[in-house]
Amino acid sequence: MEWEMVRICLVDEQAGRHSIHSYFNACPESPDGRYVLYFTSTASSGECGGLRILDRMGKRERVIVDDVVAEDAHRVACQQWYAGGRKVVYHDFKCGRWLVMVADVATGEVKVLAEDRQLGFGAPMGQWAPLYGSHWKQGAHRDLEMVHVDTGEIRTVVRVRDVLERYGDEVREIVGDGDVSIFFPVVSPDGDKVFFKMARGSGTDDFKSPQASRREGKFVYDLKRGEFLRFFREWGHPSWSPDSSGIFEKGNILLDLASGKERCVAPGAPSDHPSLSPAQGIFVTDADITYREGGKPKEWGICVGSLETDEFTTIHRFDHSQGAKSWRIAHPHPVFSADGRRIYFNVSDGPWTRLHVAEVAPVEAESERAESERGQAGMALRA
Repeated sequence: MEWEMVRICLVDEQAGRHSIHSYFNACPESPDGRYVLYFTSTASSGECGGLRILDRMGKRERVIVDDVVAEDAHRVACQQWYAGGRKVVYHDFKCGRWLVMVADVATGEVKVLAEDRQLGFGAPMGQWAPLYGSHWKQGAHRDLEMVHVDTGEIRTVVRVRDVLERYGDEVREIVGDGDVSIFFPVVSPDGDKVFFKMARGSGTDDFKSPQASRREGKFVYDLKRGEFLRFFREWGHPSWSPDSSGIFEKGNILLDLASGKERCVAPGAPSDHPSLSPAQGIFVTDADITYREGGKPKEWGICVGSLETDEFTTIHRFDHSQGAKSWRIAHPHPVFSADGRRIYFNVSDGPWTRLHVAEVAPVEAESERAESERGQAGMALRA
């Protein structure tokens, strides 16, 4: 496997601050591979800061927006690329209200797209971003909405009443009785499908409480046809397959939406937040490996595995017990670049959580390794 030899380095080399990419459902690298998007913060919690983009070639950093308040250091501002890289969409907490915002990369113009909503994850080449209301206290915005990042038009695409009409018994079983809302939508790469959870709030005003709501289930909906496709009882840290035909989730389990069948790949590999490469038959995942492969306490690893051979290799291992002191910890959340040549992930091995990138070593590095192995073999023969 070519990922057995990689080069790993910091994306943001500036010391004294956090640099965090949002999630394993959204690559921080722009679709054209030119820029990297991340949230920076000098606060120990990592919950307030700004958005930056780094030119990968010139290594020049540009401020997109400052004074952003995130929900936590886990997904920070949910910042992500849209419209093929022309726009950056994120959410922000201002004056007691959640706002979904858009920034134009070329002009720097920042506008409000929606109020009293938060941002799900969408397709970077698309122009419609998924919205949802507060999961901790159900209010006016309980349905799944989509907002156009250029025009600001908002459409309701899935209603709570439709979910309950189809899956009412299942919803009550997994989150209990009471008011519910659609939570945490993730749109497929082709923009035609979405999966989401259902949430039942506790009624608290404290969205940072671990008991703010009960959230579970995985509901899959065809946006193009306007119909439900599948229901799964557990969330399982899901991500979309690059061709939008299936879902990959914790345990390295592939779910085929057409048949409903499941397949476990690389069963011996660790797994927490797995995602698939868009260019090859491989996947990447993070996991706590304290009790695996001689792992040290609080050690995490980034693992790359094959969908076909079940082979896997741990490309990086590190202490992940420090970093941002947020109420919800920042996980590595590894994700491939659009060309499948790089993997981005967060590391919390010191006072700051920092964004790293792993890249397949160049050909000359492989040649050097082969030459070294041949030299060692020769020494063994002479001995």
